[in-house]
Amino acid sequence: MLMHALTWPRAIKRLVAVALDAGLGLLAMWLAFSLRLDTLHWPEGLQWRVYLLGPVMAFPIFVHMGLYRAIFRYNGIAALLTTGRAVATYGALLLALLLAAKWEGVPRSVGMLQPLILLLLIGTSRALGWFWLSGRMYQARYRLLIYGAGVAGAQTAAGLASARQYRLRGFVDDDPRKIGSSINGIRVHAPKALPALVQREDITDVLLALPSVSQERRRDIIKQLSELPVRIRTLPSLTDLASGRVSVTDFQDLDIIDLLGRAPVAPDQGLLERNLRGAVVLVTGAGGSIGSELCRQILNARPSRLLLLDHSEYALYSIHQELQASVATSQEGCTLVPLLANVTDEAHMARICRAHRPASIYHAAAYKHVPMVEANAAEGIFNNVFGTLSVVRAAMAHGVRHFVLVSTDKAVRPTNVMGASKRIAELILQAIAAHGWPPLDGDQGPTRFSMVRFGNVLGSSGSVIPLFRRQIAAGGPVTVTHPEVTRYFMTIPEAAQLVLQAGAMAEGGDLFLLDMGEPIRIVDLARRMVALSGLTVRDAGHPAGDIAIEFTGLRPGEKLYEELLIGDDPLPTAHPRILRAREEHAPWDVLQPRLEALRDAALVGDTPAITALLQQMVRGYQPTGPA
Repeated sequence: MLMHALTWPRAIKRLVAVALDAGLGLLAMWLAFSLRLDTLHWPEGLQWRVYLLGPVMAFPIFVHMGLYRAIFRYNGIAALLTTGRAVATYGALLLALLLAAKWEGVPRSVGMLQPLILLLLIGTSRALGWFWLSGRMYQARYRLLIYGAGVAGAQTAAGLASARQYRLRGFVDDDPRKIGSSINGIRVHAPKALPALVQREDITDVLLALPSVSQERRRDIIKQLSELPVRIRTLPSLTDLASGRVSVTDFQDLDIIDLLGRAPVAPDQGLLERNLRGAVVLVTGAGGSIGSELCRQILNARPSRLLLLDHSEYALYSIHQELQASVATSQEGCTLVPLLANVTDEAHMARICRAHRPASIYHAAAYKHVPMVEANAAEGIFNNVFGTLSVVRAAMAHGVRHFVLVSTDKAVRPTNVMGASKRIAELILQAIAAHGWPPLDGDQGPTRFSMVRFGNVLGSSGSVIPLFRRQIAAGGPVTVTHPEVTRYFMTIPEAAQLVLQAGAMAEGGDLFLLDMGEPIRIVDLARRMVALSGLTVRDAGHPAGDIAIEFTGLRPGEKLYEELLIGDDPLPTAHPRILRAREEHAPWDVLQPRLEALRDAALVGDTPAITALLQQMVRGYQPTGPA
C-alpha cells in the first residue's frame, strides 16, 4: 500500500490532501458545535451555512500559503509553522464573519473553537502521514548510533528522519555536559555505556560525526568501537554535503588514514612550491595512482604549464578531464597539455622536451605489479629500465633542471624482476650524477637527479584495501598470501607530497627514503577491516564467525618483508619523514655495457639471460622462481 501511494501522480496526492482537509474541516466544525452546545449536534437552519463556508474560506488560504506544495514524507518544523499560520489566518476571517453576521443559532465562540480543533486535526494528520510515508512504522534495516552530538551529529540526525532503512537509537559524546540530554528526543550517552547500549538496542552501525576531533582521539574511538559487533562508518565531507553532491545518508567506510593508524605530517608549502611555481613541469605516468596524485599536488603549487604524459589513452583522458575541471574553478590559470606517449620512445621523448622545455620531470611511469612483470620480464625491463634511460637522455639534452625518479622499496635486495628493474633505474641516475654523461648534441648543462624510494600506497588500484573491501562485501573469504607477510603503507596524497618535497631538497644523485612508519602485517590489516565492518573472523577458535581468512601462498617474486635501505644509517633531512641515503653503485663505464647486454636479451625475450644479467647488476637480487 505504501509503495503504491508513493507512485501516485502529484495531482492525485494533492487532491487526496485537499479532500482530507475538507473532511477534517467539517469534523472540526461538528466538534466545535457539539462542545459549545454540550450535546451531540446535528446542523439545522443557518448552521448549514457555516458548515459550507468553512471549507470555501479555508481552501484558497491553504493553497496560497503552500500547504499542498509540501511533500508529506519530508515535512518538518517549517511545514508545521506554515500550517499554523494558514489555520490562524482562516480562523481570524471565520471569527470576523461570525461576529459580523450574527446568525441565529450560530454561537460566536465556534469561530474560535473550530480553528483550534482544525489545527489539531490537520497537524495530527500531517504527522501520521509523515510517519507512514517515511516508513517509520516499518522495521528499519540499520539501527544506528551517532558518535558526536555536535552540529554535524544533529544535522545527520535531521537528514536521517526521512530515511526508511535507518533508525537512530542514540547519540554518544565525550562531553560530560551533553550526556543525559536529548537532541530531538534522542538521548545522548557516555562512551562507557557503548557496550550495553549496542547490546540492548541491537545496534548495527555507528556513524562518526566528528569533523573537528584530533586524529589521535579519532583513532582511540575507532579502537574502542572495533571491539564491538558494529559496522563503523563516517560521513561525507562537509564540503560535499554543502555542495549538494551527496546527502547525509551517503555514509562511507572509514577513511584509509583510519586504517593506517597514523596521521600524516603537514607538508612544508615552501618545499612543495620550490621547483614548481610558475614552472613548466612534466609528469610521466600521469594517469597512474602516484602520477595522478603528483599532478593534483603540482597543480596546487601553480605551475605555468603541466605536461601530462601517459601511454594509456583512458588514464590520460581521465586525469586531464579532472584537472581541467580544477583549473576552470581556480583563479590562477595553468595550461594543461595531455601527451599520449610511451617513455621507451626516445625520439618522441626528445621532441616533447624540445617543444615544451620542462624545468622539472617527475618520472612515475613504470610497470609495478610484481606477478605481472614476473610473467613479462622483457616488457618490464624495457619500460622500467630503458624507459627511464630514454627520459633521462631527453632531460639532459634539453636543459631539464630537476629530474625525480619515483622508486620502490622492492628495489632493495629484490626477489622479483620488477624490484630489480627499478633498482637498475636508480643505478642509472646514480651513475650519471656521480660520473657525468658522454657529451650529447645540444647538451645544455647538468640536470639535478634524485630518487625517492617508498613502500606501498593505500587505496591504489593494486592495493589490498579495495580488494579486501570487495571480498568482505561478497561474504568472504579474504585472501592473504602468507600469515607473516608485512608491508609498509602510506596514503597516496602523503606519498606524493613527500616526493615533491624530497625533490626540492635534492643536491644531485640523492636517494631519498620516505619514513613509512612501522610495517603492518597484512593478516592484521584484514582482521581489522573485518572488525570495522561489524563482522567477525571465522577461524578455528570462532567457527561461527562471518568472514574466513584464507592463505594462498606467496606469489612469484613476492617477499615476506620489504626494506627501504640497502646500507645502514640513513641521514636526516629538514623534513621529519624524509631521510637521505648514500648507497654504493657502479660507475657509468661499468654499467653501460651491461645495459646494452640487457637490452639485447630483452629484445629477443631471453628470460634466463635477463635473470643472469640482473643478478650481475643488482646487489642482493635473488630470483625466487615460480611459487
